[in-house]
Amino acid sequence: MLHDPNRIYVFDTTLRDGEQVPGSQLTTPEKLIIAEALEALGVDIIEAGFPISSPGDFNSVVEISKLVKHPTVCALTRANKGDIDRAAEALKYAKRPRIHTGIGASDTHIQYKFNSTREAILERAVEAVKYAKSFVEDIEFYAEDAGRADNEYLAKMIEAVIAAGATVVNIPDTNGYCLPEQYGAKIRFLKENVKNIDKAIISVHCHNDLGLATANSIAGLQNGARQVECTINGIGERAGNTSLEEVVMILKTHQSLNLHTDINTKQLYPLSGMVSRMMRMPVQPNKAIVGRNAFAHSSGIHQDGVLKHRENYEIINPEDVGIDQSEIILTARSGRHALKHHLERLGYTIDRIDLDQVYQRFLEMADEKKELKDDDLLQLMGDKTEESFKNGLAINALQVKTGDQEVPEATIRLSYKGVEHEATASGNGPVSATIKAIEDIIGKHIEIKEFNIHSIHGGSDDVSKVDMRVIYDDKSYMGYGFSTDIVRASANAYLDALNKFI
Repeated sequence: MLHDPNRIYVFDTTLRDGEQVPGSQLTTPEKLIIAEALEALGVDIIEAGFPISSPGDFNSVVEISKLVKHPTVCALTRANKGDIDRAAEALKYAKRPRIHTGIGASDTHIQYKFNSTREAILERAVEAVKYAKSFVEDIEFYAEDAGRADNEYLAKMIEAVIAAGATVVNIPDTNGYCLPEQYGAKIRFLKENVKNIDKAIISVHCHNDLGLATANSIAGLQNGARQVECTINGIGERAGNTSLEEVVMILKTHQSLNLHTDINTKQLYPLSGMVSRMMRMPVQPNKAIVGRNAFAHSSGIHQDGVLKHRENYEIINPEDVGIDQSEIILTARSGRHALKHHLERLGYTIDRIDLDQVYQRFLEMADEKKELKDDDLLQLMGDKTEESFKNGLAINALQVKTGDQEVPEATIRLSYKGVEHEATASGNGPVSATIKAIEDIIGKHIEIKEFNIHSIHGGSDDVSKVDMRVIYDDKSYMGYGFSTDIVRASANAYLDALNKFI
């Protein structure tokens, strides 16, 4: 049945199991946005909802079925005709429909959930698969709480539902109970003891109650399962489900497993953010792969090692998951190498900077703040232009005249290489006049391509930040300036850019 024995099919249940988290429910339009992103990600199956549960879920399955072109669209049911009828109706527009039906397999569920017997439950399982098969060809059967089920009985159930027409058999660790070795052995037992197992794909569906969902899923894949059921960010009931991004990147990183997916991993980080925002579920900072700190380094030793050779402290290239680059967090523990890295990233030419002198000022600022951001560095450099750049342009004085009936005029005094220069110019605004006065002094017209003003914290008396991009000799240079006066901040930003090439 499998064309590629090493291909792992990715079954995403973010919109069904993941959406069951209290407070994280999505509207149908929101589900459509995520479904479209999941298709772009490359998932093979999208579990779109549980149609019998509500009109909203039914409608979501209908609309997702209409929308997506390549993934299989799956609808969940219990093992009864009413659920299956509703799912079949919801899937009528799907290009590749799948009904996902099932029933409890553990003695705990059989006795306390269904008040039934093993024999009666087996009959219900077979009947449900046969009935679902009358609507669609692709039937997945879940043996709920398989993690705690008796292996001999579980094997008997799986053999019977495959004979009844199941194309995928889901072996869920519903309560996140199993250890990886136990779960892997369970999958291996089914591979070796179910006579018709070659006629179906084994699927793993693990929960994270003990923090073992990803480890159990990998153990299942290592022992013969070829479909993994997961969610973006590992969201789901209680402690969540298997994290899609973790499984995918484990398979990509450990080539020796000889298993692969069709996931476009560069979409992982953007999609993680989308799901987090839309479902109002923040991603924990230390979350593997997509957490804010997953590629962040604050230790000076680690920073130096990463900057010298990324693989010293990173086994995954951040660009592979859609992150532009590792984040070197600047703290009082950071060394000159990390500071130099950030200054170069912000456009400063290191051979024009007294790095030792800047580093000492940096340490003073770092002692006062736990963590330094770009704004802090820019303020550090912008406040000390003369000291930061050897022989750089620096403002000695700036005076601006403006009013309703007046043409704006600026007079500026600059020092450059120890010589003071002064110029006056007019413009269509105070910033324009200031820039023209600076151009008169340097004797060049420098084209401004971008000009942005930001309030750092908010409020009319707060510090404003200006960032500016200029073009000179077909090259782009960024400048940053800070001041409580917007005109002065703009002049600081312009000079900051000029100091990088003049």
